[in-house]
Amino acid sequence: MAMTDPADSPSRHPSIVDAAGVAPLSRRGFLGAAGGVALGASALAAGRAEAAETGAPVGQPPRRFGAEADPILLPDPDVVALDPAFGSLTVGSAVIERVWTGGEWLEGPAWSAMGRYLVFSDVRRSRQHRHLWEDGAVTVFRADSYNSNGNAFDFGGRQLVCEHFNRRVVRFEHDGTRRVLADAFEGRSLNSPNDVVPHPDGSVWFTDPTYGTNLAEGRPDEPGGPTNPLGRLNPRVGIETTLPPAGTPRAGPGLYRWDSCGRVAQVLGETELGMPNGLAFSPDHRTLYVTSTGQGPGEPPPRAGDGAIHAFTVEGDRLASGRRLFDMVVEGVRCGPDGLKVDVFGNLWCAASGPAGYAGVVVLEPGGRPIGRIRLPEVCANVSFGGPRRNILFMTATRSLYRLQVNVQGAAPS
Repeated sequence: MAMTDPADSPSRHPSIVDAAGVAPLSRRGFLGAAGGVALGASALAAGRAEAAETGAPVGQPPRRFGAEADPILLPDPDVVALDPAFGSLTVGSAVIERVWTGGEWLEGPAWSAMGRYLVFSDVRRSRQHRHLWEDGAVTVFRADSYNSNGNAFDFGGRQLVCEHFNRRVVRFEHDGTRRVLADAFEGRSLNSPNDVVPHPDGSVWFTDPTYGTNLAEGRPDEPGGPTNPLGRLNPRVGIETTLPPAGTPRAGPGLYRWDSCGRVAQVLGETELGMPNGLAFSPDHRTLYVTSTGQGPGEPPPRAGDGAIHAFTVEGDRLASGRRLFDMVVEGVRCGPDGLKVDVFGNLWCAASGPAGYAGVVVLEPGGRPIGRIRLPEVCANVSFGGPRRNILFMTATRSLYRLQVNVQGAAPS
């Protein structure tokens, strides 16, 4: 998911509430509210004090990550067990490490088992980076990624990429060519494909919310469209690719499936699930987990998700038996979901936004019960299991890439 302006905050849309009457706090809403409200000194001090009491990384003095990190007592105080079951998934001597910082909005971590590297997107800078396993270096992988967001590697080792700018999903073949898998549905262009997962049957499933339909993180609409109502923005300035003819309408937000015959089908429409975002299959591919997140730029309030994680039964090329798995309320604090991955036991590792001490990762057992948290000093966008043994949890969080060794493997491919 990509950031937008403060108008996206749920506080601006009182009609978006949960069963308890509380507006869901998505990453978009949390950041929007933070950007649009001046925080008083007393409130800030109280927040820091509360975080310090819980051992959160925003305590006083702040915890330092990376090469300058201070020694800490083990186990890492920011790897928090909410249930004894979490202990079997963690390593008591492992600490959270900051691998790299310097991005603007990091997303889409994906591990290449053949290449032994992690690729991730910097959406706002329209760039992809690669973290090499052998020496730990982080280098530019693609100097222009067309505002890529989600990435994945299919069962043949080919990279799948969601391009906001071109409003399409592409696959990089083994010979280096880029193949467009999906860019339209029933004559309407896609919005800004966000997350993507492969299926063993050769199909590719992807979400298409509207978060990249703006100038900063993708491409605004043609004059008169929802993100360019006054027509003062020129969406074709500096374009080096072929775009659909002016006036091509956008499809509604949804979840889509591309099959090996090249057909694109809408699996969930916007009336069935608001703003689908993060995606992950269960290890047996019989369940698909989908996060539903906040309102996109230029969209009316009804086009907002509920800030929860949903689970659907996979029946061939369709979904059935959808249910709300987890409402993202952790220890009484409302957080916001984003990207997520599943380990080999079926546990969900979900990126989360939230106030100080709650941004990071929330871990759920397959039934949806939270069993652990990983606290980060930045809002987390997505996660991926990587490393040769697939037991390293990589986390893209705002400007930085973090990692933590865990005692479980991610379900392949990660």
